[in-house]
Amino acid sequence: MTTDIEMNKNEKQKTLSMHPKRMIMWLMIASIIMIFASLTSAYIVRQADGNWLEFDLPQIFWINTGIILLSSITMHWAYLSAKKNKQTSLKIAITITSILGIAFLKGQLTAWDHLAAQDVFFEGNPSGSFLYVFTGVHAFHLITGVIFLLIVLILAFRDKVNAEKMLWIGICTTYWHFLDALWVYLFLFLLFFR
Repeated sequence: MTTDIEMNKNEKQKTLSMHPKRMIMWLMIASIIMIFASLTSAYIVRQADGNWLEFDLPQIFWINTGIILLSSITMHWAYLSAKKNKQTSLKIAITITSILGIAFLKGQLTAWDHLAAQDVFFEGNPSGSFLYVFTGVHAFHLITGVIFLLIVLILAFRDKVNAEKMLWIGICTTYWHFLDALWVYLFLFLLFFR
C-alpha cells in the first residue's frame, strides 16, 4: 500500500526529472552558446586591436534572416500539429521547415560568394575570417538541425510522432528555435559591431 508521503515523493521526482535525450539537447545548446560567446568576445577584442577591414555585409543576410524566422513559424506549426494529432499538417510543416533550412544554407553560400566578390576571404584580414567562422559554424549546426528535421519527418510518416509521443518533435522544435535565435543574435551582432 502506497502512503501519501511516497506518492508525493514520486510526483516530485517525476516533476524534477528530464528525459536523457532532452538533457543531451540542453547540453548541446549550452556548449553552442559557449562557443559563440567566446567567438563574439574574441571578435570584439581583436577588432579593438586595429587593422580591421571594413566591408558591407551581404544583403542576402537580410533575406536569410526572414527565411529563418519563417522557419520558426513553420516549426511551431509542426509542433502544434503533432500536439493535436494532425498528421498531414505535421508532415507538411516539417517538410516546409526543412526546405526553408536548406534555402537558408543556400543563402549562406551565396553570401560567401558576395564576400569573395568584395575581396573578403577566410584567409587575410581577421574581420573576414571571423565572418566566415561565424556563418560556417552556424551553418554546420543548422545542417544538424535539418538532419534532425528529416529524422522527425520519417518518424511522423511512421506514426511515431503524435500527441502521445512528443519527445522527438519537442526536442527538434527547441533546437530549431534556438538555431533561429542564434542566427538573429549573430546577424544583429555583425550589424552593430562592424
